[in-house]
Amino acid sequence: MGQGALVSEQIEAGARFLREFDKYAPVKVAFWIKETEVGRWYLYVTSEKITAEDVYSAYGEVVRLARVMQDPWFDMFQVKVVEADHPKAKAAAELQRRYPRRVPLRFQDEIFGGVHVEEGYIYPPLTPAPAQEGRSTKEPGSRQAARDS
Repeated sequence: MGQGALVSEQIEAGARFLREFDKYAPVKVAFWIKETEVGRWYLYVTSEKITAEDVYSAYGEVVRLARVMQDPWFDMFQVKVVEADHPKAKAAAELQRRYPRRVPLRFQDEIFGGVHVEEGYIYPPLTPAPAQEGRSTKEPGSRQAARDS
């Protein structure tokens, strides 16, 4: 039986988890997807530091963080840690590259990393992109931009 929509509480719990996991292994891209064939939401996390040899240890960190968080909206069994060259991780990174805003990306009814996905949610990058020469890294409307005006 399939799950319903991804709710804001799950997204926020996932974001809290990602901020902590990022201390263990810098997150390259993270996203929720609900594959048509599976019918369940999964949070995919990838880092350049995670290789096939490190995945087992990374899942140990997922378990540790879940125990620390004690968040009813975070289910460690919905987390999939994958290498940066995983087809779904590559698809998410490509979407972030194509739409480089610092906001989440949502999509529906797409082929994503070789599978049909009912819905997806890609978190914005956790770390700011390097500033381009001559351009401000402050986003309009941010507290930093308001303080500097």
